[in-house]
Amino acid sequence: MDDIELARHLAAGAARILMDLRAAGTHEGPILDQKALGAEGDLRANAWLMAEIAAHRPDDGVLSEETQDTPERLGKSRVWIIDPLDGTREYGEGRSDWAVHVGLAVDGTAALGAVALPGMDLLLDSWAPLPLPAMAAVPRLLVSRTRPAHEAVEVAKVLGGELVPMGSAGAKAMAVVRGEAEIYLHSGGQYEWDNCAPVAVAAAAGLHVSRIDGSPLVYNNRDTYLPDLLICRREWASRVLGAVAAIEA
Repeated sequence: MDDIELARHLAAGAARILMDLRAAGTHEGPILDQKALGAEGDLRANAWLMAEIAAHRPDDGVLSEETQDTPERLGKSRVWIIDPLDGTREYGEGRSDWAVHVGLAVDGTAALGAVALPGMDLLLDSWAPLPLPAMAAVPRLLVSRTRPAHEAVEVAKVLGGELVPMGSAGAKAMAVVRGEAEIYLHSGGQYEWDNCAPVAVAAAAGLHVSRIDGSPLVYNNRDTYLPDLLICRREWASRVLGAVAAIEA
């Protein structure tokens, strides 16, 4: 398998594990509650992903939300950045707005990625991006279901936009790729695994991707915290970045 085939294989395999577990709803007997289901899904999907990467790309680095990080990856040019289950809460609740992220960063750039949306039976990747649909007349901004980012709320006011609550980061990013919204602006804090794969897919589709100050997203850092993110239609990028700058001035 080449890299994109491997990314798709990994995302699809983890998706099957998670869907099978949720369908069964049990773990060696007792029924799992929502929180326990999410924890078990994370554990199983991560174990499979780590084993597959080790088997297929033993010389590459790996950064996973669910595996203890080590400095070894910092000396690698190629690093797989994965989130076995993005949206644990949504997964446990039986919703569809959760994802599996498999990204490959090369020299700090999100070079390629695959994002599975198992609850929607979809797998998007950076090799064969979907054509972008026509934009809505009123921009739709994706925000957290429970904690809408202050900047996103204020930018929506400036642009006369509509807020659209949604679950996981991957689901929101792919909603822009799929034409369900125009803007995903997040300022509540993320980590590299939350957006590496989605950023690769979004960039390949022709969307604008950056930090909310317009600076590039850089991966495989010692500190994996990424405070903010903007994925949006290119037609809106300058206005969104300008509005953020005015809000933070």
